[in-house]
Amino acid sequence: LCTWTTSPSLDCGGLPSLPSQPILAPSSMSQALRLATGGPYGRPGGPQGRHVRSYNHLQGDIRRRKLFSFQKFFLRIDKNGTVSGTKSKDDPLSILEITSVDVGVVAIKGLNSNYYLAISRKGDLYGAKEFGADCTLKERIEENGYNTYASAEWRNKKRQMFVGLNVHGKPLKGKKTRRKNTATHFLPIMV
Repeated sequence: LCTWTTSPSLDCGGLPSLPSQPILAPSSMSQALRLATGGPYGRPGGPQGRHVRSYNHLQGDIRRRKLFSFQKFFLRIDKNGTVSGTKSKDDPLSILEITSVDVGVVAIKGLNSNYYLAISRKGDLYGAKEFGADCTLKERIEENGYNTYASAEWRNKKRQMFVGLNVHGKPLKGKKTRRKNTATHFLPIMV
């Protein structure tokens, strides 16, 4: 146990003197810490766990963009639901609405085609008429400033499947895509 003592001859310059009895013993220190934090060490906030942040302001945000790929194609969803790339910057089918569904999760809808960009369980890129699990995409800004879009629902052998266009503007199979592959990198351009 620790005890504090002060010498009456020692002048501390007007500072209050330390008590001669210990304030807290080590066993009562842990009790006081548990009472102050509501739980064991390292768990501020007690049994309810970590504070959950509210991101409600990010949900429902709608952005109109064209997705310009690193391969120099604009992503488009035609009226049949076919996903491809076009070199034409005036193509009305390349105008997309990017809607926030959750934090870091978006839904991409073709403005003129009314189809959602979707990735199937097998990794195929297609346009879905109705919004579903295939249509949720994780949006991430990469180190080079481009965005990647991965399926929020499906994975292939624990690897994410990404939206991507090859050098001919054709959609890549999700199973063959990787985050570092520039074929999956897109620049959202304001319309």
